[in-house]
Amino acid sequence: MSTSVDDYMVGLTKALPGPRRKRADLLAEARDHLIDATEAFEADGLDRDSAERAAVADFGSLHEVVPGYRAELAVSQSRRTATLLFLVLIVQPIVWQEGAWSWNQDAVQESALNDFLQTMVRGIGMVTIAGAVLAVIAAGAGMRYPIVREHVSRATSLFAIATSVVISAIGVVMAASSAQVALLDYAVVSGFVVLPLVVVGLQAGRALRLARA
Repeated sequence: MSTSVDDYMVGLTKALPGPRRKRADLLAEARDHLIDATEAFEADGLDRDSAERAAVADFGSLHEVVPGYRAELAVSQSRRTATLLFLVLIVQPIVWQEGAWSWNQDAVQESALNDFLQTMVRGIGMVTIAGAVLAVIAAGAGMRYPIVREHVSRATSLFAIATSVVISAIGVVMAASSAQVALLDYAVVSGFVVLPLVVVGLQAGRALRLARA
C-alpha cells in the first residue's frame, strides 16, 4: 500500500517536466528530505503513517512547492538551450565560408541580395554567439541576482527562438538566391543550419513553457 510520502512523490514527479538529470536530482532531494523528516517525527513518538503525513505537511503542498521546482528546471533548461545554441553557431563560419558553396561564391552576375544576406548572417551570428555565452553565464553565476533569476529563462528562450528562426530563414534564402542553385547547398543549409536550430527552438520552447508555468 502506498504511503503518504510515496503518494506525494508520485504527484510531484508528474508535475515536474524538464531536463532529466536536474529533475532526477530535485526529486531525489525531495524524497531524502521527506524521509529524514519522517524519521525525525518518528523519533518524537509518532507512528510511521502519522510521521509521514506530518513530514508531507511540513514540506508543503504540491501547489506550494511545484512553482519553485519548475522555475529551477526552467533555468536548467534555458542553460542547456543557450549552450546548444552556442555549439550550433560556432560551426557556422564553416558553413558560411565564402566560396565554400555555390551560393556564397562570386557569381558571374553579382547578387546584391546574396551579399546583403551574407553580411547580415555574419553580424547576427556574432551577436547570437555573444548572447548565448551571456545566457550561460546568467543561468549560472548570474543566479545570485534576483532580477537575473526572475527573467533569465524567458529571455533566453525568446532570444534562442528568434535567432533560430531568423538564421534559418536567411540560410534558406541564401541558398535559393544563388546564381546556380545546387541540391548540395540545400543539404548543407538543412543539415548544418536549419535542423540544428529547430532542435534549439524546441529546447527553448520547453524552457519557455516551464518559465510560464
